[in-house]
Formats: sequence, C-alpha cells, structure tokens
Amino acid sequence: MSACAGRAVDKQETGYDYVRYKQLLAQADDETKRLELIEIMIREKARDRLEAQRIADRVAMTAMTVARVLGPGGRRDSF
Repeated sequence: MSACAGRAVDKQETGYDYVRYKQLLAQADDETKRLELIEIMIREKARDRLEAQRIADRVAMTAMTVARVLGPGGRRDSF
C-alpha cells in the first residue's frame, strides 16, 4: 500500500474531509493508486459521512431560518 493508504485510520472518526480526498485523488495517477483511494473511501464510509454532513447542514440552516422568523421571543403571536 502507498503512503496515502496509511492515513485512512487517522480520519476514521471525523466527517467528510473534502481537502484530503481531493489531495488523494490528485495523487492517484495510476490504476493501483486509484483502487487504493476507492478502498480508503469505502473503508472510511466517505459517502455515508458526506450524506450525514449534508443532512446536518440542512438541519442547521432550517433551525437558523426558524429562529430568524420567530424572532428573539421564540414565538410568533400575530398571524
């Protein structure tokens, strides 16, 4: 395995790491390295982490919108 495969365990518990995967993709200049990258992404469940991050971002944006609409009092009495 190449040096890029050794870093897979380091990021196991974090979210989707755009910068790292982009760097690994740039280094994957032959079939063996591309297959290693695919293996790393599967092992780290990259797609699942990306989806979870997107959902969390949508929830946060929704919460901010609701808070902004409801205002500082937390309720809206006049409809």
